[in-house]
Amino acid sequence: MNIPPPSQPIIVAVYGVGDQTGQFKDTDGTQTLSRALTQGATSMLIQSLRDAGKGRWFTVVERENLTNLLKERQIITEMRQRYLGEKNIDAAVLPSMLFAGVLIEGGVVGYDSNTRTGGIGARLLGIGGNFEYHQDTISVYLRAVATKTGEVLSSVVVRKMVLSTGLQSGAFRYVSFKNLLEAEAGVTTNEPRTIALEQAVQKATHDLILDASVQGVWSMADKTAAAAVIQRFQDERNAVAVQETLPQKQASRRQRFSPSAARPTETSDARSAAPVAAGSGPVASALPSPGATGVSPYPLPMRAGSPAFGTSQPGGGGNLQ
Repeated sequence: MNIPPPSQPIIVAVYGVGDQTGQFKDTDGTQTLSRALTQGATSMLIQSLRDAGKGRWFTVVERENLTNLLKERQIITEMRQRYLGEKNIDAAVLPSMLFAGVLIEGGVVGYDSNTRTGGIGARLLGIGGNFEYHQDTISVYLRAVATKTGEVLSSVVVRKMVLSTGLQSGAFRYVSFKNLLEAEAGVTTNEPRTIALEQAVQKATHDLILDASVQGVWSMADKTAAAAVIQRFQDERNAVAVQETLPQKQASRRQRFSPSAARPTETSDARSAAPVAAGSGPVASALPSPGATGVSPYPLPMRAGSPAFGTSQPGGGGNLQ
């Protein structure tokens, strides 16, 4: 992720990013308990946070297996008390653990199969081929939560497409009397779901950093580079918003101009008896009024506010005494 470094590293903790889809792997009529997606999203997020800005953005503290860490620290304490006679452990030998100023929460909330399918094929005199594809969608949510206040500082959602394609060809024809030629060939390519989920987590981490920067949760050291990166991020978000609202506007327009919407309610006798005035009639009734306005495809401007961190630095963390 090519993001300018922050003014100061932020100490964050990740307790878990679970699979909230509840879906199992597709099988051909057999029962299975295998999940449709990998259960290692937490490890992916920790690695993505550590790699952000070439490792200069976050200091990640261990929380997923916190019990194991506390057990090892307890073993060190007991061994020094037993063999060295220490009643109070020296802080230089076993310092206190870091606490996180920000919690990174979220999960894999959706895995939709066959969101788009299609293909094309042709055959002539028993020789031909066809191409097919289907597309799945993975949805990942991430949010940053202030440890001191519990306020959700930023929340983002990322959707990643998983594409599968198949190409087949074959021949079935008589090459001579009583001699039949039959041949088939094909290849299928499936995008790995684990790699698709990893890319979605990395994109969600990227968007979370920039969205929180826009809202003033943290800041970047280079203001000029930060302005350019944030502008590209906002342009991308606006383009996605327009693309998502376009099908709704097209469906609303088709409904307004459909023959069923333009059909009058009068009987045939009334239509033949009553004259049609200018600017009225089925076509005119289907057109929008001159003052009518549609729903704007552009999203509302993002709120620029500061988090409820109190008087401490954003994302601050430190040693527990």
